[in-house]
Amino acid sequence: MKKIACLFVLVFLGAMLPIMAQPIDPSAFHGAEATKPRYRAVYQLNTGDTSVIRHALANIQNSLNDPRLKGKLDMELVVYSGAFVAYQKGKGYFEKELQSLQKQGVILAMCENTMKMRKLSRDEMYPFISYVPTANGELIIRQQDGWAIIRP
Repeated sequence: MKKIACLFVLVFLGAMLPIMAQPIDPSAFHGAEATKPRYRAVYQLNTGDTSVIRHALANIQNSLNDPRLKGKLDMELVVYSGAFVAYQKGKGYFEKELQSLQKQGVILAMCENTMKMRKLSRDEMYPFISYVPTANGELIIRQQDGWAIIRP
């Protein structure tokens, strides 16, 4: 009986091997197809590292520029912890990029809990920023609502 089972497995694997080993033609692959009417993603930032922040903003812009997602994308950027510097006036690091993203419909949300912990006021943030009670709460709710959570 063992020999028959082993023989069956070998025959089955032998039949499957050509199917599994077929090379993919790179010119035939064009990425995933955007078949849904809407896509939703929330980016989270919790570091003050300006290179990470710049990278995240570029990634958001790249998503907005993807021709498959044009007119189908809802985006939010949630900032907390050390990343508050991205939204802080006077630094000027990211003001133009943030304003551009907001004009394209990206929600720019700041964690009020971080502001309390760091003794920051709304006057210190860009006037075009929105606020959420906690970043973690926002991420939990968005994820349960089906949003993709992206952490650069």
